[in-house]
This record gives sequence, structure tokens and C-alpha cells, in this order.
Amino acid sequence: MQRFTVCPIAMNQKDLLIHNATIVNDGRQFAGYVLIRGQRILAVGEGNVEADSTCEVVDAAGMLLLPGIIDCHVHFREPGVTHKGDISTESRAAVAGGVTSFFEMPNTQPQTVTLALLEQKMAIAAEKSVANYSFFLGASNDNIAEIVNANPRTVCGVKVFFGASTGNMLVDKITALEEIFKKSPIPVAAHCEDETIIRANSEAMKLKYGEDIPVEMHPVIRSSEACYRSGELAVKLARKHNTRLHITHLSTAAELSLLENNIPLGEKRITAEVCTHYLWFSDQDYARLGTKLKVNPAIKSANDQEALLQGLIDNKIDIISTDHAPHLADEKANTYFKAPSGTPLVQHSLPAMLQMVKHSKMTITTLVEKMCHAPAECYAIEKRGFIRPGYFADLVLVNPENPFTVEKENILYKCNWSVFEGTTFDAQVEKTYVNGHLVFDKGKIDDTKKGLRITFDRK
Repeated sequence: MQRFTVCPIAMNQKDLLIHNATIVNDGRQFAGYVLIRGQRILAVGEGNVEADSTCEVVDAAGMLLLPGIIDCHVHFREPGVTHKGDISTESRAAVAGGVTSFFEMPNTQPQTVTLALLEQKMAIAAEKSVANYSFFLGASNDNIAEIVNANPRTVCGVKVFFGASTGNMLVDKITALEEIFKKSPIPVAAHCEDETIIRANSEAMKLKYGEDIPVEMHPVIRSSEACYRSGELAVKLARKHNTRLHITHLSTAAELSLLENNIPLGEKRITAEVCTHYLWFSDQDYARLGTKLKVNPAIKSANDQEALLQGLIDNKIDIISTDHAPHLADEKANTYFKAPSGTPLVQHSLPAMLQMVKHSKMTITTLVEKMCHAPAECYAIEKRGFIRPGYFADLVLVNPENPFTVEKENILYKCNWSVFEGTTFDAQVEKTYVNGHLVFDKGKIDDTKKGLRITFDRK
């Protein structure tokens, strides 16, 4: 048995020892401990450890200790659309779900298409966010000057909407796309849906149904072909210009053919993500959930669902994210074209994926790889995403055998609904640490310390 002699780093501030945990990290699962000093991890070890009397101790017997989840695709709606959600409310929901860091998308109001507007969002987050944060710069047909001046060390990436989504930020000029893919100093994250195909499908459905289109037609309108053709173009541009491309929210089996798994993740120039809802739901769920399940790209067939899970296991897909996108319930309870696309997920993604571990071929080490390690590696995040000495102490303690049912009373999203309402998950987040600070503890949030701006190890 080892013994630490631990001294406070400042008056009234003690080191923290989490021991007796089942640690899942770096492809391994083992019994051990983590010692935290200030914002950082000081030591990680196997077996038990005897703590000095000055040390704060958390006995994590029966618990899983995971790196904090990094969700690199969320919409927190601030500024401009804060009746749906804001950085304070949605970051609180995030830490309740074990998410310690997030990347937020640019389709707010105003759209984040200048570096000045991006810095304004950073300032809001510095005051409000209980999780660590970064923000995508949005691409437009005419803002290449902003993109080329983005600092690779402080901006996570540039978001390109090949297909119009919430906020109508469509980039549809090939000359603009060429410039972005050629000159961007930061990763290009692409929403890939072919707008021409979608418009043609929409018109065909209008002729058949009028304005009263069944939501079950959503994956017909926003079809597999629309996703594949747009993704094919993005990959073609990336290969032409050697762009660091990340394809967001895959929804089809067909798109897997655009990806490779024959080189290590750190060497990939083209990576991709899948979101929780594409793994959990299929088109069979529209009848039950209606427009609550309307997201872009559309949730498609059970065959696509199965192929996406296998794509994760086979390492063709690199990341699990959420595309967390809250809307008010009465906004969603509308006719097909009027109901906005998007669903809130950031609080429930980890419990849902842990449930999938129990009932699918995915292992818990794969889950941690795709939700913690790979986001950090794909975006070259500095000192996050792993349980390692010297890294920020972003950690999640999960009780794998503490069932809870999702109900309005325990939903923290500002919109106060979830596609998982009525679902019982076996595992529950017990504690979430952000930069060594216990921000979430069995339902209670301590927001006295805010998250930090994420930085990146890029040249």
C-alpha cells in the first residue's frame, strides 16, 4: 500500500483523493485512485492508497471513474435565441450528464461569422458556463478573411453548412468552399446534406401531402442520397486541399464508405462523428415521438442505425457527440415544415450510451474512447480528455447500478422536455469535476467556479 503525504497548495485548499474507483481510461479498466491538486491531476495509480489526514477523500467503491465527456457539437442558443436555452442553463444540464467540455455552434443570433462575435460568446461563457467551452466560427459565402485570421490555439474550428439547417447558414458557392478548404488554419467541421436534393424531395412531398406532411417522411426528404452526395463533395475538397475535415452527425450506412480506418486517429485528415440519437433511435420511432424526433440530418432506418454502431466499433467513426439543440415544446408541436429541427440531449447522452454498452457490442472502453479521448485527439485539445498526471481534473463518477427515470422534474434543459422522458437508465452520474472543482454532486450544482476556455495544441 502506498502512502501520500499531501500538503494544501493554498490556505483552506486541500488535495483531493478519489480512491476505490473502477477507472476507465486509455483503453483499460482497472481498480485505482486519482489524486487531484488544484485544477490538475497529480497522480493516477492502481490498487488502494492510504491518504494523509489533510487530504479530502472520496470513496468511489462501486463507481466508474471516467474522463469528463467532451461534446464537440452543441447548440446552446446564446446570444439571441435564449428563450430556448442559454449558456448557463445548458452548461448546467451538461455537467449533470457528465459533460465537462463543449464546442458550441455558430447559428445563433447574430450568426458567429466574425472573430469579434466569437469573442463576445467567449466572454458570455466566461461569466456563465460551469463547463469548459469553445465556439465554432461560422463560414459564409464571403467571410474567408475572418476564417484565415482565426487563431488555431484558441478557436476549435470553422463550421460549414453544406445544407441549410437552423439559422440558414448555407454555404452554396463552390468558389467559397474552395477558399475555405484551401485556406482554413483550423479544422473544418461540415454539416453535409445536399440542398438541391432536399428541395426536390420537399416539393415532391408537398405535391403528395400538401403542407400536412407526415414526420415519417423526414428521412425521405432529407435522404441518404442527400447526405452521401454532400459528404462526397466535402471529402473531395478535403483531399484536394489536404484540409483537416471533420464530418458532423453521420446518419447513414452509405457515408461510411467515405471514411477510412487503416491509419491511427492522430494521422487522419478526415474524421467523423455520430450523435447519440442516431444510435438509439430509428425511423420506427417517429410514430411514437413525432416532431420531437425531427433533427437534421434525419434519423433513418434500423439498418443505418446498426451500421453506424458498427462504424464506431470499427473506428471508421471517431466521435460520439449530441448535436444538443433545444426548442420549446410548443415550437416542436407543429406541422412538419413549421416544426424546427433539433432535440435536447446533453444531459442524457452518457446514461444512454452506458445503457447501450450493456445491450450492444460496444464496450465501455470504446465509449470512453469515442466520447472523451477521440474528441481531444481529433481537435488537439490541450491536457483534457484523459485521466493522466498533468491533465486538467475533468472527471465523472458514475454509479452503474443506480437506475433513474427521465421526468420533467429532473430535466435541466431550459426547454424542459426530452425524447427520453419515461425512459429508465441503469447508470446515473453522481459527481462531475471540472478543473478539479466539484460542480455536480448528486443533483446539486455548485456554480461558484466557472469553466475555462479550451486551448489547442496546434502550430
